Parts: sequence; C-alpha cells; structure tokens
Amino acid sequence: MDDQLSRVFSALADPIRRDMVARLAVGDATVNELAEPYSVTVQAVSKHLKVLEDAGLVSRSKQAQRRPVHLEAEVFDLMTKWIERYRQEAEQRYQRLDAVLAEMAQQTEETRVEGEAS
Repeated sequence: MDDQLSRVFSALADPIRRDMVARLAVGDATVNELAEPYSVTVQAVSKHLKVLEDAGLVSRSKQAQRRPVHLEAEVFDLMTKWIERYRQEAEQRYQRLDAVLAEMAQQTEETRVEGEAS
C-alpha cells in the first residue's frame, strides 16, 4: 500500500500531471486532447501519462481508432484514507493542546485572583 501511495504522490508532484488528472476528472480524453494546452510534445505527454498509469491513477482503453485515457478515481480513496488518518491525529493533538492551554489560563487567573486577595 505505501509503495502505491508513494508512486501516487510522486506522480502528482508534477504540475502538468496534476493538471491532467484535474482535466480527466471531467471526462476521458485522448493523448492529443491532453497535449493541447501544453507547450510540450505529444511524446512528453505520453511520458507523463505513463507515470500516472504506473501509479494507478489512469488507464487507457481502445475504442475503435481512439485510445482514451480514463481517470481511476478509486486511487483517490486510498489517498483520502491516508490523509484522513493523519488529519484526525492532528485534530486530536490540537484538542489536547487546547485543553492544556485552557488549564494554564485557568491557573494563571486563579493565581492572579489570589494575589489580589492578599
């Protein structure tokens, strides 16, 4: 699982690949369609797609003369679960910190009130 996650995050580290994934979220596209907005060759786009494919983010199929690229959205479930686990752990740490800070503030206030009473 971690190996796949590493490949996914590595694949998404490149801005062109992130943009391709975002565009594929709208629907399938061919390599030529994906290459249109970039000032890179179709071969460079194919290499980007190979990285995305190796990470399990996209797949290619054949429909007559077309070879559309399809986003494999279930890979995002793996990423989401990993991110959510760490988000929950961070949230718990923040809640513990809030409790400690509230206790410290209360002790400071009690000390101040005691000082005024003496």
